[in-house]
Amino acid sequence: MAVPTIYLGDIRERPKVFTVWEKYRVRKEVHWLVECFAESLGVFFYVYAGVGSTANFVIGNIIQQPGLSSVLQVGFGYAFGILFALGVCAGTSGGHFNPCVTIAFILFKGFPKWKAVRHVAFGPSTYPILTMYVRYIIAQIFGAYIACLVIYAQYKVLIVECEGLLRQANKYDELQFTPNGLAGIFALYLLPGQTMGRVFLNEFVTDVFLALIIWSAIDPANILIPPVLSPFIVAVAYAAAIWGFGTAGLAANSARDVGGRFLAMTIWGVDAAGGKYAAIAALTNIPATLFAACMYEFFLADSDRVVPAASLEFGRVMENHKRLRKHRGESRRQSTEKSSSPLEDKPDVIMYENAA
Repeated sequence: MAVPTIYLGDIRERPKVFTVWEKYRVRKEVHWLVECFAESLGVFFYVYAGVGSTANFVIGNIIQQPGLSSVLQVGFGYAFGILFALGVCAGTSGGHFNPCVTIAFILFKGFPKWKAVRHVAFGPSTYPILTMYVRYIIAQIFGAYIACLVIYAQYKVLIVECEGLLRQANKYDELQFTPNGLAGIFALYLLPGQTMGRVFLNEFVTDVFLALIIWSAIDPANILIPPVLSPFIVAVAYAAAIWGFGTAGLAANSARDVGGRFLAMTIWGVDAAGGKYAAIAALTNIPATLFAACMYEFFLADSDRVVPAASLEFGRVMENHKRLRKHRGESRRQSTEKSSSPLEDKPDVIMYENAA
């Protein structure tokens, strides 16, 4: 017996202003903005929770109240931020929230199905994939910047007070642009005594660790990680990475790093840029994620595995979104009108079936 498809609108009527907006926002001129808003908001959640705990940690150490926060709390902060981001925003944007994930999806996953539908239904641009994902990355960085800006406003009184304390103790110049300084709340800096080679190794290996877990969590044939468990697996992976390797120097997310660094430069000027380490923090996770994706696809992925019922149900729910079904119908009708040969319609079918 086929499972009936029931939409939220079938069982609950929303106020007219929202239903009118929903009909309008599916247009190509608007819907990309909705997706980018979801990416920004997701990164905002991730950064807001994590950097907020970091602010307590740094300020607590400066005022000699270390119990305000800890590395354990910072790890939990980022983990819960990831859970909130995925739970609230992933259904709208796909839940990248990290430029390295976005880039890996371009190279290994292609268009998600709903993006393929959007591309076919609304017509191609010159570089549709590149344009869409560049927007995603900009939105992610913007979300991190806004999160850090809000946190700075919330903590400004304490930050200014701590600056005064550090100046009185003649430690401001020594600590300010380090992980233990006030700028280190928002931007990532090289730990005193740490070498570029070692921090690169720490960043690369930890990012490979994270990316392998992400790739496993989104593998529809992984019976041990059903879709509903994936956000928790990814969140715990990030927490474990922070607990184990955050002290040695870890960014793990270019959006969090670049957005936070821009905020630090907004407040404290170009001295907050971070020097050569800024490039390692912002860029290392990209090749590390691509390497991990290759490793997973070559050695761990298996097309002969059975897709479990939970993954099939997840795919059915995503594919039966009313807007996607409507666009699929329109694109197929257009293809039928242009050609009477079933073979000429085949590419569109393949696009829908094989898009990741």
